[in-house]
Amino acid sequence: MARRHAEKLLAKADPDELARKRTLMIKLANLILAMSLREAMPLLEDRWNGSVCVDATVIGTYAKGLAPNSPVTATDPDAAWYVRTSKHKDPLALDDLAPAQQDKKGARLLKKAERIKKSLFGYDASLVIARDPSHNGVPLPDGSADPDVVPALVIAFSVDKPSHRPGGVAVEALQQIDDSLPRGYLAGDRAYNDQKPENFQLPIRAMGYEPVYDYAKDQLGVQAGFAGAELVEGNWYCPSMPEELKEATKDLINEKIDKQTWINRIRARAAYLFMPKQRPDAEGYRRVMCPAEANRTQCSLKAYTLGRGIHLPLIDPAPSPAGSPSCCSQKTVTVPPEAGANLWQPLQYGSEAWQRVYFRLRNSVEGINGFAKDTLYERLEDAGTRRIRGIAAQTLLLAFQLAHANRRKLRAWADSIALHDDRPRRRPTRRRKTKPLGTWTPRGYVTQP
Repeated sequence: MARRHAEKLLAKADPDELARKRTLMIKLANLILAMSLREAMPLLEDRWNGSVCVDATVIGTYAKGLAPNSPVTATDPDAAWYVRTSKHKDPLALDDLAPAQQDKKGARLLKKAERIKKSLFGYDASLVIARDPSHNGVPLPDGSADPDVVPALVIAFSVDKPSHRPGGVAVEALQQIDDSLPRGYLAGDRAYNDQKPENFQLPIRAMGYEPVYDYAKDQLGVQAGFAGAELVEGNWYCPSMPEELKEATKDLINEKIDKQTWINRIRARAAYLFMPKQRPDAEGYRRVMCPAEANRTQCSLKAYTLGRGIHLPLIDPAPSPAGSPSCCSQKTVTVPPEAGANLWQPLQYGSEAWQRVYFRLRNSVEGINGFAKDTLYERLEDAGTRRIRGIAAQTLLLAFQLAHANRRKLRAWADSIALHDDRPRRRPTRRRKTKPLGTWTPRGYVTQP
């Protein structure tokens, strides 16, 4: 279709009617997916704490992609290009690539770090993966599956153009989860904590999820403040926390300190962390108390906290003409949900608790992607498995593929369980060697190749 004609049709369309139809499409697709979870629902209600990971995975569509400035649309005009370059770990739209040098003929030259490593014309499927990070999921000593640990499953999804609005599409998917199921931690990659808070971070917190993030290089160190408290890599800390602790992760990335020094500094940060006084209220406001009130430090501004012992750090804030901030003069402060919303998370970044939750949830996504993209089974990424055009048709067929992947995974898990001391039907899994918690550093994740 001529692109000008397509744009005219879209301009004449009723936005409310389009939104209504999209809502119905997502709801119907998730009802299909839910059928694969019927037998697993008692297990999820019993042995899962509500934690999930959201991630967008690209799926091809059965149409030839055209350039954005082509005079005609592709035969699947709802789709778009997914592009990954050497510089970026997350997908970018073709027209969002950073400007580079041009040759004598005016052609665009890609720098070595911006060369395209992968491109695909299709859609992003935002998957919501259920996984309980309090269990490691490794096989029992005899190699059989642990019957108390439910495998990672896709419990909701949504579809849209690649990198079009990742936060909004993820929220669409999360809204499809059954209200009877619990809410726990929610992990996502850097595409999500880089969203506007009103599009992702605030909605997921309103749903009852607690975010768990990793950060890019420009999101390290002090990023925000409220009532004098400082947001350092997602957590509120005392403003008098030593500078070397605030800059710990930056110093590691810049190779000013070694891995063990970074681990020690992350652990030392815990003494300066603001602690919750109570659970957040219905509107997301949280009362927190300074570390001196929480018996983690001693502060000269609060004489009654002195003399607790040399094992607690002594804070001696520098005098200021403006006086002490309210986080120092009051016992508690109430932090609104909007304060530092794009980066805030409840777990201390880099701690063992954070590593356990973040990596187990993120690993569940990688496992599901590899499982459902297996060329012998669902072949999720392959456009040839959905030989029909249009976002509605692609979404409905994808729902059946995801449902089949769930059923296949549940069957494999059940066959790996040894019941009544019998041998499991499936061959036992060999245990992988894993690193102990506390050994991770962000070096490889945020350093550009």
